[in-house]
Formats: sequence, C-alpha cells, structure tokens
Amino acid sequence: MSEVDYLALAGAGVQKLRPYEPGKPVEALERELGISDIIKLASNENPLGPSAAVDAAIAAASQDLARYPDGSGFALKAALAANLEVDTAQITLGNGSNDVLELMARVFLAPGRNAVCSAHAFAVYPLATLAAGAELREVPALAADAAQAYGHDLNAFADYIDDNTGLVFIANPNNPTGTWVDPDALQALLKRVPKRVLVILDEAYCEYQDQSQRPDAVALMREHENLVVTRTFSKVYGLAALRIGYALSNPQVADLLNRVRQPFNNNALALAAAQAALQDQAHVAASVALNDEGMAYFHDSLPALGLSILPSQANFVCVDFARPAQPIYQALLRQGVIVRPLDGYKLPQHLRITIGTPDENRRCVEALKTVLAE
Repeated sequence: MSEVDYLALAGAGVQKLRPYEPGKPVEALERELGISDIIKLASNENPLGPSAAVDAAIAAASQDLARYPDGSGFALKAALAANLEVDTAQITLGNGSNDVLELMARVFLAPGRNAVCSAHAFAVYPLATLAAGAELREVPALAADAAQAYGHDLNAFADYIDDNTGLVFIANPNNPTGTWVDPDALQALLKRVPKRVLVILDEAYCEYQDQSQRPDAVALMREHENLVVTRTFSKVYGLAALRIGYALSNPQVADLLNRVRQPFNNNALALAAAQAALQDQAHVAASVALNDEGMAYFHDSLPALGLSILPSQANFVCVDFARPAQPIYQALLRQGVIVRPLDGYKLPQHLRITIGTPDENRRCVEALKTVLAE
C-alpha cells in the first residue's frame, strides 16, 4: 500500500476520468474462456482489411526502419491536399484522429473553460475535455422516438455555448449510435456559433455515409473559419493497427496544433500505408458496398428477432434490446462473438455490432437467436 495518495496529486479533471475501454480483443477472450473460432464485431474495423497496395508500401518503408520518419508527413499531406482540394498548411496529421482531438483540447481548453458535445457521443470528447481541466457541457440527445433516435439535437447546441466555451464536438456519423446530422441544421448552427469557438466535425465514418445526406465539410470550412474537420484511416481504409488520422482547419489553427503535436507522432509505416490507401479508391468503394450489403442484412434479420436498430450511416448498428444488454453481451462472448456493450455511453440496453463479412454477420445473428432463446 503506497504511503502517498497519488490520485490526489493528479489534476482535478484527470481524477474524474476512467481509462478508455476498447472492444475486447480476440486474444483476451481466448485466454478467459479457452475457446477459439472467435469473431470480433466490436471495434468498427473494416472486414476487408486494407488495400493490397498497402502491403507493398509497408514492405518498401520497412527497409529503412533505423531512420526517423518524415516528421512533417510531407508526402501524405501533399496527397491529401490534392485529394481534398485544400492547402497542405491546413492539414495536421495525428496518431489516429483521436490524437488530433486531444491536440484541439490541449490548445483550446483549460481550467475555467468548457466544451460542448451531445449525450451518447464518442468517449474521447469527455476524456480530452476533462484531462485539460475543462468543464464538459453535455447536450441532451434527441428522444428515443425521434427520427434520429438518440442523435445530436443541433438546435439545442447553441444554448450550451457561453463566453467560456472553447470547443464544440459534433460527430457525423456518431459513434456509438450511427446517427447523423442534417446538413442544413449543421449550417444553421455554424452561423450561430461565435467565431472564437472552434467547432470540430468528427467525420471518422464519413465515407460510409449516403452522399446525398453528407455535408460538404471542405466547403463549410471555406465559409466558416472556426470549423475543424477530423478524419481517420482506421475505418474504411482498414489501417486501424497503424493509428493514423488527420485534421483539416484554417492554417492558424493547424499551426497551433503543430506546436503541441509530439515529434514523429506518425511512424514511417503508417505514413506510407496511408498514402497508398488514399490512392486506392476502388478498395474504398468495395468496402462501402460490402458495408451496405451487411447493413441491409442486419436491418432484415434483427427486427425479425424482435429487436430494433437505431438509424445508422456508419459501419455498425446500435441495437436496442429493451432490457439490460450486459447479460446478452456476456452470453454472446460464450458463443465466440464479440460485440460492444454501451453502458459507458449511458445506453445500457443497447449493444453496438460492427458490420463484418457476410459469414460473420450470419454467425452473429445465429448466435443472437440462440442467446435470446435461452
């Protein structure tokens, strides 16, 4: 037993935090239950994996592992700038998009300041806010019977902004619900937010979204200088293990982020893989098509089991069991199926299920049939 209370020595915000809990790894379940043939549908990973071009890029980059990577990420930034029609000075690279979310909090939040986000939104928003010593202001989500059940109520966001607000977090689509925001409602909110408040549009899952309902984030950035867009290569590009994402912002904001960004926060393999993945848009299209197929399958199969699904334009479904879902989660583990419980998101009756391959999706539904029958 320590003679020192180290918790008391930590910052007030850090004392309130709990560590982020990722989806259970396959290896952990193998150790715990001694079973094999496990499928993981818990972390919203691309079941197709990365583009074949990534393997060649990693092989080439691995020939020079004794050298530090390009700390500026010049080649990847140039590729992103050409792809998105932005200037390289507007791009900040991160160790996953959650890294740039943390950078935003480090720069624009502090004790006495606050950040605004929706209830049931991505767990990193409160983690980054509280770690910076700032206050989190949580906007109640839309009602369970709304068209976008548990989605962002953008009309209410402005009411939570005051003179001490530094950041507004908006996830589109949102994790863990899969819900999305209306482009007109987003535009209306941006017009109401003071320019001194930075609005972060987190688009980790944007490639899966219906193009007709997806805001043109780059065009909105040109109109609203306080808008910051974050994206990742972890989802549709299949590079979750390499941890690489980026932010788009006005150059002044990007300069500030780069002042606090860790040196070499992207390794050489990740930089090379991301550049190769970006160039293979055919793989992106195939990944989206597979996801659409799986989404349709779950929307056919799960209601037949008496379950309801929240509206989703991501690569997962959020399923309402109308009763505590933790026992169902545990029973699925015993069936060798890993999904994601949402108690930490204040959705204890829901499980989030990543859309996998057709075989994985069918196995998940069969496991649910068995569990629900028990």
